[in-house]
Amino acid sequence: MCFHIQAVLVSVFLSPMWAQDRLSDYAALFDQQVDKRLQVPELERSAYANLLRKSLLAADVSLDSTQFVLLVDSSEAVQAAMLFWLSPDGPFQLLGASPVSTGKPGRFEHFKTPLGVYLHSPANPDYRAEGTRNEFGIRGYGVKGMRVYDFGWQPAIRGWGKGGPSVIRLQVHATDPDRLEQLLGTLHSKGCVRIPATLNTFLDRYGILDSEYESELKAGRTPAVLLPNREPSPWAGRYLVVIDSGQKERPAWSPLPGALRKLK
Repeated sequence: MCFHIQAVLVSVFLSPMWAQDRLSDYAALFDQQVDKRLQVPELERSAYANLLRKSLLAADVSLDSTQFVLLVDSSEAVQAAMLFWLSPDGPFQLLGASPVSTGKPGRFEHFKTPLGVYLHSPANPDYRAEGTRNEFGIRGYGVKGMRVYDFGWQPAIRGWGKGGPSVIRLQVHATDPDRLEQLLGTLHSKGCVRIPATLNTFLDRYGILDSEYESELKAGRTPAVLLPNREPSPWAGRYLVVIDSGQKERPAWSPLPGALRKLK
């Protein structure tokens, strides 16, 4: 099955039925292209939609435009990213979910991933992973070409020593495919949000969080990070929302990595 997203861009303002059809297309693309997925039950979907709405309203984010938003639950028992579609005319809808890794305290320069609503903007330019290995043979940002989503310097809590407030360069990025991606679903990062490589590619290809970058293009500027062959969504968003749901027990839909079968 193949969907030609570019062909629908000229019809952004068509009927709600058209919008639902296109949303179904994106959901199908997510299922086809993202190889690590979580099946969130309907009741939990509604609960997370409510948490997302509250977070956005608390941050004075306008909900009068249709857009995608990436929600991350940094609870140790969950560790999941959820891609929501927001419409002012109806309930928030979950497009798909994947396991992530957020900050694991206890080691030097490891932070608790900060909670909040973060704008994705060219003011903090994204860049591409070089695919180089550190002294431990780890490709921290994943293979060469993976996009590093940058949300700028943000307040965070140190996870070592006496703790206390500090700042972190908050990023969403892929990770080493051989040694670290299989740990997604557990606390393991230095404070950023690690995501599957295929989710990184999905967000990148369809410009899911690129509303501000598309505005740059319209203004006659060309951000170097954008793919020349991207297929930008008409509902490109601009927000990352990080919450802690407070769950104490791991839900069945978000199993530990050893139990998470890589979907084909």
